[in-house]
Amino acid sequence: MASRPPPRFVVRPHDAAGWRRRAWWLGGAWLLSLLLTGLIVGATVRHATPAAVEQRQLKALGKQNDDLLQQVANLQRANQVADIANQSLRKTLAEREEEISGLRADLGFYSRLTGGDAQREGLKVQEVRLQPVSSSHAWNLTLSLTQNAKRGEDVSGNATVAVEGLRGDKVVRLAWDALGDTSQSGGMAFHFKYFQQLHATIVLPADFRPTRLVITAQPAGDDAVSRAVTWGDALSGHLTPTQGEQDVQP
Repeated sequence: MASRPPPRFVVRPHDAAGWRRRAWWLGGAWLLSLLLTGLIVGATVRHATPAAVEQRQLKALGKQNDDLLQQVANLQRANQVADIANQSLRKTLAEREEEISGLRADLGFYSRLTGGDAQREGLKVQEVRLQPVSSSHAWNLTLSLTQNAKRGEDVSGNATVAVEGLRGDKVVRLAWDALGDTSQSGGMAFHFKYFQQLHATIVLPADFRPTRLVITAQPAGDDAVSRAVTWGDALSGHLTPTQGEQDVQP
């Protein structure tokens, strides 16, 4: 018996409920796509508005301002570090200069004692120092006298100091009698073979402006030795063998 071919058409009952469900799904998907499209377009429009552009510019400027403030702070710290380093360097240089000055003074002093300065043998006013006495017009005076070791004999005598300066519009010279105390009325006595330091306190009038010191050392049985030193050099504390030294006019 021959087989039957399948039917070309199939008759099915109409499903109205299924069709409606599909229509609702399609409609909902279409509305959702419209809503998403509206949101995207709205966001794009808001992003492109002048207010949004201005907001982005403000944020960019704020970031640049923060970066600049940080750079300024870094430069200020670097400048502070450089200032501290420069101050430390200047202090170190000043200390080294003072040390070198002291070493030069010591070199001249010991060279004098050992005979290195053969042309200046004999008694010499080697060093003059002045230190102010606080809350007064008094000054502490220190003199260093030396003698060349080649001489090999003791020297004794007295040393006096005169101070030259201005009093009003006049040049005035104050002698030792007007400066020293009664215990040293005859001068500062010395007796040594190689060197000796002498100490005294002098008092100046309140209206007197000193400019230089004239030191005179009078050894027994020999000619006096004098040295003139500017007031500023005496205040500096250390003198080389010739610093501040001037010929004293009689």
